[in-house]
Order: sequence, then C-alpha cells, then structure tokens
Amino acid sequence: MLLDNHGRTINYLRLAVTDRCNLRCHYCMPEHGLQWLSRSALLSYEEMLRLCRVLIGLGINKIRITGGEPFVRKDLMKFLTELSRLEGLQQINLTTNGVVTAPLVPELKKTGIHSVNLSLDTLDRERFFQISRRDELPQVLDTLDALLRHNIPVKINAVVMDGQNTEDIIPLTRLTQNLPVGVRFIEEMPFNGGDHLNTRPLWDHRRILDTLSETWPDLEKIPDPPFSTSMNYRIPGHRGNVGIIAAWSRTFCGTCNRLRITPQGVLKTCLYDHGVLHLRDLMRSGLTDSELTDRLLYVLNHRHKNGWEAEEARRGIPVEESMATIGG
Repeated sequence: MLLDNHGRTINYLRLAVTDRCNLRCHYCMPEHGLQWLSRSALLSYEEMLRLCRVLIGLGINKIRITGGEPFVRKDLMKFLTELSRLEGLQQINLTTNGVVTAPLVPELKKTGIHSVNLSLDTLDRERFFQISRRDELPQVLDTLDALLRHNIPVKINAVVMDGQNTEDIIPLTRLTQNLPVGVRFIEEMPFNGGDHLNTRPLWDHRRILDTLSETWPDLEKIPDPPFSTSMNYRIPGHRGNVGIIAAWSRTFCGTCNRLRITPQGVLKTCLYDHGVLHLRDLMRSGLTDSELTDRLLYVLNHRHKNGWEAEEARRGIPVEESMATIGG
C-alpha cells in the first residue's frame, strides 16, 4: 500500500497520452493560440509503460487514460493492449469525448477496459457546437450507444457553465431513467488556457443539487464509493444515478487517492499544483527504476494537504493552463 504524508492511500494514476484534441471546448482550452507539444516532447509509449510498471510496483492498481483526446494519438489501442498485460494492474479506465471512439468499442471490450467516462455537456446539437466549436454531437451519441451495447460501464461527465448549458442539467439527468449510466455534473474550473478569470463558479455543487431537487424532490443520497470525487444520488425508479463533482470547491481532497502524469511527463500530486517532478527528463537522463522510485516516494511524502494549499504553493503563477496540457 502506497501512502502519502497525510496518510492517504495512493492507488490511482491518471495518465495523459496527448495534449491534442479534436474538439475546442472553451472551458478546456482557448480557441486559438495553443501550442501543441512536439512528438519528442511527449512521453513515448515505452516511457509510459516503464512509469506504469514502477508505479504499479509501489501500489498503483488503477490507471485512467486521458488526453487531450486519447484517440487522436496514433497506435493507442496497441498501447492499451500492452498496458493491460502489466502484472498487478487491476483496472484500466478511459476518458474520451467520443468523437472517433464508436468504431473502437468492440476492441476496447476485448482489451478489458473496465469503464469509460464520456464527456458530454449537452444533448442539444446547437449548444454542443457553441461549447465545443465543432459539430460532432451525433458521433458522441453513437459512442454512448456502442458502449452500452457492449456492456461497458459508462459515466457521462458534464461541466456546468453559467449561460451555456445549465438548461441541460435536467435532460441529461433524465438519461438515467432508462439507461444504466452515471451522469456527473462538474463545477467549472479555471483550466482553460486563461480564457476567463479564476473565480468561484456561479453554478457550484450546492446550486446544481438544488436544481436537481426542484425537479425530483425524492432525490436520494446514496453511499459514495471509496475515494469518490462525486457526491452521488439516485432517483427512485431510475436505472442509473447522478453525481456532483465539486472540482472548484475541492471538498474531496481529504480522500484523494490519485496522481497525474501530463503528456510531457510531469507528475502532479494535485490537479492544482504546478507539477512536482519531471519524470520524462529524469528517465531520459538515465535514472534507474530504483532511483525513479526514490524520487517518487520523496514527493509523495511532501504532498499538499489539499487543492487550496497546492494552489497557494504556485507562488503567484495563475491557475489558467489548458486542461488538455494537464490531462482531463
């Protein structure tokens, strides 16, 4: 078991395989001016596998593949197959926007992908275009259908944005009536490439919950799984459930069990820190696995208590980088 300096179990890695994306959602990145990483700046698949082996040896047993959009990186399926063969790894999960994912779902099922988080902020095609700057909603819905047909557990992630998609909270939640999905509403965060100020979102977790309760007064709180980032609820008679992630309010830091590795190989022990270890550079400088392990254990024994402390430690560097460069 891997523990940090606050006694929290660490068993979950979010691994971003690319910063590139085929959408341009304005809560994630600016419309123009984002400089994509060169191929040499990215971790290679071989380097990712090496890091995963080291971290699994320390106690990581769940890995989520993120981006950018993971499926815009060439040969991702081959990498997932190799990753699935690592001894000691219990779960591989994916986060995708679903634009090009539908044809790959049978292969994902064969590879043993445990679950998929599908980014879907609206069911309205015009609003989808306004948010993502791309007309791709039908392709995303095709992916949702394919995942459900192949019995891959699905969670729908929707970022709640004032004046953009708050009218979608109820339609998205209605999906849980007949579909075995979890719909999770996420407080908007400042990781957007500096497109707007780092201020408390107008739609925080309390307001989202109030909106749900107005339509469904019988909304029931259900137990949250260990290490859950979402507060979870069910509506009597619905097949699925609904969750709210207080990503800006950061109410779940006390049980955080995750690490992040960015596409360029920077380790983040908190979403809000500025990066604590440049793993890519360390590997390319010739460090052994044993030396990497020592560096990893050191930073985990100096982990921030919560997201507010991590943000404060940035010492004036604003929290405005694009989520695509971090790993969604």
